[in-house]
Amino acid sequence: MMAEGQATEPAADVAARLEALHRVLDAIGPAAVAVSGGVDSLTLATAAHRRQPGRVEMLHAVSPAVPGEATARVRALAAQEGWRLDVIDAGEFARTEYRSNPVNRCYYCKTSLYGTIERAIRPLTGTTILSGTNRDDLGEYRPGLDAAREHGVRHPYVEAGIDKAEVRAIARRLGLGGIAELPAAPCLSSRIETGIAIEAEMLARVHAAERYVARALRPATVRCRVRSTSVVIELDAASLGALAADTRAMLTAKLSAMFDGAVVAIAPYRTGSAFLTGSIAGNGKTNETPAAR
Repeated sequence: MMAEGQATEPAADVAARLEALHRVLDAIGPAAVAVSGGVDSLTLATAAHRRQPGRVEMLHAVSPAVPGEATARVRALAAQEGWRLDVIDAGEFARTEYRSNPVNRCYYCKTSLYGTIERAIRPLTGTTILSGTNRDDLGEYRPGLDAAREHGVRHPYVEAGIDKAEVRAIARRLGLGGIAELPAAPCLSSRIETGIAIEAEMLARVHAAERYVARALRPATVRCRVRSTSVVIELDAASLGALAADTRAMLTAKLSAMFDGAVVAIAPYRTGSAFLTGSIAGNGKTNETPAAR
């Protein structure tokens, strides 16, 4: 199944993009890569380690918001590539600001993450924290970038002018196989509507629901959104269009039971639809407009 942004790029173009990334990495020197388990950070970690073996450390944060599959993927690639990997607890769930799920929740998450990484690498003087942010991310509302700036985090893809499609092309060139085609997978907390408290138990249910739907339908994209009045399962257009009435009924009944009888709806996938800007309109009401993610 093709991932978003997948296209066949001329080998010379991919080589040029990788060379641009190498120039940035060479200029940065010793580094600590924040590895989430997605295609961006895994590709960056691989490129950095192969370019500067012995001068790069990988750090992966585990928490209720990180699916176990992501951690397993990081550990597997670390073993394959021979990385120095440190698995950490960034401690974001200890922060009331994070658990209350404000519009800038990601700021508090990344503040915890980068602060923990800084403490972990403190003995490694001159080491720079790197993130897998790519050029496409700059056009979206990402408060985590504010935390990155405060902690001196560098974004090699951005500095090299590399977008998401080019990250995937580089991953293929590096021989990363299925990692290059991984679908976008934001943290599980992104499934909870802004303003609803983040709870580990609810994130576990969200993850279980998505895995259940993935096994049942094998969709290209599935998101389980927890809203104030219901649970919404979002599917890509092709999967939603192929969903038979009896299958829909079976899914909603099963999922409702997983969420203690909550109303369950099935809807088209919309990126970041649980994320509300929370702006106040002139009539005093909240404009619950999904922001791009």
